[in-house]
Amino acid sequence: MVFTSPRKRTHFTGASMAYPLVRICRQDLKKLSSRLAHFLTTFPGTIIDILPVYANRQKMVTFQVSRVETAPFDGQKPGTSGLRKKVKVFVQPHYLQNFVQSTFYALSAEKVQGATLVVSGDGRYFSKDAIQIIIKMSAANGVRRVWVGQNGLLSTPAVSAVIRERVGHDGSKATGAFILTASHNPGGPHEDFGIKYNMENGGPAPEAITDKMYENTKTIKEYLIAENLPDVDIAAIGVTSFTGPEGQFDVEVLDSASDYVKLMKSIFDFQAIRKLLSSPNFTFCYDALHGVAGAYANRIFVEELGAQESSLLNCTPKEDFGGGHPDPNLTYAKELVARMGLGKSSPQHEPPEFGAAADGDADRNMVLGKRFFVTPSDSVAIIAANAVEAIPYFSGGLKGVARSMPTSAALDVVAKHLNLKFFEVPTGWKFFGNLMDAGLCSVCGEESFGTGSDHIREKDGIWAVLAWLSILAYKNKENINGGKLVSVEDIVHQHWATYGRHYYTRYDYENVDAGAAKELMAYLVRLQSSLGEVNEIVKGVCSDVSNVVHADEFEYKDPVDGSISKHQGIRYLFEDGSRLIFRLSGTGSEGATIRLYIEQYEKDPSKTGRDSQEALAPLVDVALKLSKMEEFTGRSAPTVIT
Repeated sequence: MVFTSPRKRTHFTGASMAYPLVRICRQDLKKLSSRLAHFLTTFPGTIIDILPVYANRQKMVTFQVSRVETAPFDGQKPGTSGLRKKVKVFVQPHYLQNFVQSTFYALSAEKVQGATLVVSGDGRYFSKDAIQIIIKMSAANGVRRVWVGQNGLLSTPAVSAVIRERVGHDGSKATGAFILTASHNPGGPHEDFGIKYNMENGGPAPEAITDKMYENTKTIKEYLIAENLPDVDIAAIGVTSFTGPEGQFDVEVLDSASDYVKLMKSIFDFQAIRKLLSSPNFTFCYDALHGVAGAYANRIFVEELGAQESSLLNCTPKEDFGGGHPDPNLTYAKELVARMGLGKSSPQHEPPEFGAAADGDADRNMVLGKRFFVTPSDSVAIIAANAVEAIPYFSGGLKGVARSMPTSAALDVVAKHLNLKFFEVPTGWKFFGNLMDAGLCSVCGEESFGTGSDHIREKDGIWAVLAWLSILAYKNKENINGGKLVSVEDIVHQHWATYGRHYYTRYDYENVDAGAAKELMAYLVRLQSSLGEVNEIVKGVCSDVSNVVHADEFEYKDPVDGSISKHQGIRYLFEDGSRLIFRLSGTGSEGATIRLYIEQYEKDPSKTGRDSQEALAPLVDVALKLSKMEEFTGRSAPTVIT
């Protein structure tokens, strides 16, 4: 850092100056306080400018580019969230390198040659090795600089923020990112790893790019790598410089949280949230599930918002997520669920008023009240309904809202009530990104615990938590220092009273035999040709369930680029607004995951307080019978019920 003493704000770069200069590198920050005190004593009343000065941590190393012969691997097709496989697959010689080189080949020259790339992830097992490989391949392919989060940690939303918001000290901007994550999947030597590429808008690569990547993986014969480039110390913030055939190549290690925290402070009223968290009546709990959200939790919730450190659970990022499954739902977030009073046994202490959890890469969220679960479908609808009043970023109004097709229609009702543009898209955040880039969408969400807005081009778990805290702060602004607080449960019940309730559940059948899963889906498509036969099955299970009036495979025409996405899920739509949806998920690393979505709308206020599983029981029976789930999969029960 640079301290200058002139009374007007002038940054000195030359040797000739009227006042002394103190230079302190970032790795010497522990010495900062004493040297700063001495400086101020010597020059009282001065104005201090603090500027970044980056020290190269080693002598300039010259590297050479090697061309390594390779051969294609089967199955390197990236899904909606990139390429995910078991670690044992990724550690095979050339496997990761093939995919990275295929990505470089799929990008235009200006996105690679002389470009700035971000390379980081959720810190899962194999990430640190993968980062060093990608750095060396970036150097060999002519990339000018790589930005890495400290210790290789950047949440997926933070990567998007860095791409969109960060300007380097030399004026550089990132044109894309390799994100190393398998999201909510387990980590460790025997678990999952993943990699995806995000574009210059901060969002996932579109199908036109991922299709090129896949085609390249099928024909690749060699990859480029700077094998003699030393590993970079990604634990120390600063810049390491090298020189190669294309000139200088820099690797800059960034503070993982700074850019993201700055963005959050520009969106939310942190002072209002801080007042809420300081209220003696309000208690708070946040569980990072040992994922990358832990790199942000202390900075945001404790340092910025004044929460107690004891309110943070599992906020130390670990390569294996502490042996747990970093998926923020009622099944896997066991410790938070118990603390919030939703476990099978009663908690030892009174549950907090508000609780939340994140997944491995911090783009998903779960929101809980005291002894109360908020469904993701309700969560995005409630955020949209309250955003303009409660969140400064939206004070000028919402451009529009959107949800993924399997998500409940709760958001549809809000959009109609508030006269907002509404979009129903396939699963995959890139579809929301297109709408946002075109200025058509402000708030969006997926039933799979993903919620976000147009501040970035990824779903954002911490953003969703801050949105809920903002709504709670707004609803309680008159009674924050006394009286009964408006609770999470109160807000949800108020919403149902206004908009009606969408009873909703999701059954996940994980690691099902892929062949059996495809047969089940094909059977459901064939069944759609005869609604008479469908309704005979329905009435045979439960005569009280209304008739199916429409059945199809969801198809989406993007209103921005005109692209068409087919086979996005099988729908059975009922006369009373109920829905059954069957979909194969692309987020697993092996086998197939069948997701079954069950929804029933109730607008009679006297009937919105029923237990969700009880209300949906007839439709669940219909869905299982209609699909022949056990017959096709051999599963008598789902892996997870949400």
